[in-house]
Amino acid sequence: MKIAEIKVLVSSPGRNFVTLKVITDEGVYGLGDATVNGREMAVAAYLEEHVVPCLIGRDPHQIEDIWQYLYKGAYWRKGPITMAAIAAVDMALWDIKGKVADLPVYQLLGGKSRKHITTYGHANGETIEKTLDHLGNLIEKGFKVVRLQCVIPGLGGTYGTLGKKKNYEELQSDRPLPPEQPWSTSKYLNFIPDLFRQARERFGYNIQLVHDVHSRLTPIESAQLGKLLEPYNLMFLEDASIADNQSNYQTIRQHTTVPLAIGETFNTIWDAKELISNQSIDYLRTSITHAGGITPVKKMANFADLYNVKMAPHGAPDLSPICHAAQAHFNIWAPNFGVQEFIGFGSDKLNSVFTHPLHFENGFIYLNDKPGLGVDYNEETATNYKYNRSYLPVTRLEDGTLWYW
Repeated sequence: MKIAEIKVLVSSPGRNFVTLKVITDEGVYGLGDATVNGREMAVAAYLEEHVVPCLIGRDPHQIEDIWQYLYKGAYWRKGPITMAAIAAVDMALWDIKGKVADLPVYQLLGGKSRKHITTYGHANGETIEKTLDHLGNLIEKGFKVVRLQCVIPGLGGTYGTLGKKKNYEELQSDRPLPPEQPWSTSKYLNFIPDLFRQARERFGYNIQLVHDVHSRLTPIESAQLGKLLEPYNLMFLEDASIADNQSNYQTIRQHTTVPLAIGETFNTIWDAKELISNQSIDYLRTSITHAGGITPVKKMANFADLYNVKMAPHGAPDLSPICHAAQAHFNIWAPNFGVQEFIGFGSDKLNSVFTHPLHFENGFIYLNDKPGLGVDYNEETATNYKYNRSYLPVTRLEDGTLWYW
């Protein structure tokens, strides 16, 4: 069996997605997700110009060697564009291998470690009352874990809230330039503990809660927030600070016992190595699309398991259903899986392009036993949804200083 053709497919069924289709000379094909939100065409060009020509004629079963070839074989390594391109190839090859073996990918990884996949939903609102009403709705739907985000009074467009938009996808459309949002650390720190105090008073401690700082705080500010939130027993505090300097998290760890999660922008194990080995974090949130595929993330999970770190993959809607399916196979296998972020299965528009093997029930994702990843892509329907350039917002302090998004 040889790789005969590779297609790079860009479509926008509600969001922009870069899909890789690897086709063999025997007609078996595999799919991979190469989406990097806001930089989609950079990955598409990387694949078309620099990766695809190197793979034609290769044996698709040689997953490890092809991964090493694309990573070690290029002098310019790492980074989100390179690793998303490699990830798409890797996912597609695992998909092919599963189809040829007539087995779902999780069986090739080592089989199930659990029956189903615990998820966390997003409760957000313009006021604490509305956020907690949303939390109540998610609890009724069966969620056992929920992330709470609320508009900070005096700050329009606070991260994690939708404002007047109907859904998250709407925040990604009609952007000639990146929108700008204000930030005030003092207003945030004075407000967020009350959100969690009221959540516990209203719903008790049976529901697990998480919160995403989105890297807006310095390490000592994160430590302060962690101490303020300790009475409310969070499952984890996500992206408390930027971890370009991995020792930042030792500062946070020394001052609070709130579990810490990070990793959605990580591209390789080297972004997390010290965080894991120093036991500075409790959850690693790296996604399969952004960290080079199933092959390296499986190794990351094995390494993290040695240090009591659990996997909690990023699950934003700017990852395509191919990535979500790949992560479901990974999650059902990983012995140190913790929780999967879950926004939903998308719009009718999205589901007209992608089909997937997942369904949601009572707070859990269930995965069927279709061979490979179990995903398909309707190329004809996808042509109706052309690429639409869009950007993530940028953040500025109230004095105009550019801050972390």
